[in-house]
Amino acid sequence: MNPKFLSQLGLAMRAGKLVTGDEGVFKAIRAGEAKLVIMAEDASANTRKKFQDKCLFYGVKLMEIGTKYELGRSIGKEMRVTIGVLDGGFAQMLQKSQDNPAEVKHIDQ
Repeated sequence: MNPKFLSQLGLAMRAGKLVTGDEGVFKAIRAGEAKLVIMAEDASANTRKKFQDKCLFYGVKLMEIGTKYELGRSIGKEMRVTIGVLDGGFAQMLQKSQDNPAEVKHIDQ
């Protein structure tokens, strides 16, 4: 798991730009407030299908990354399966950090 991504997720939480939990995230998607939805890779098949369908219908980008425990720990909570990002700037920053995971690449010898 990308530590830069996790720290940026924690920063977004401290800024009050995240919503967590199935109902809270669904509400943000329906209201057009969610700019990005992050879902744990170990989410159940039912949860995965519901969020994929909802995000596709409303045109919200969905990222599947990390485990429930990693996502929860990064925002200072117990395990979290879904997180909605409410700010466009934070959503863009999180997507970019996942596209370019490391500033320094390891060189194998």
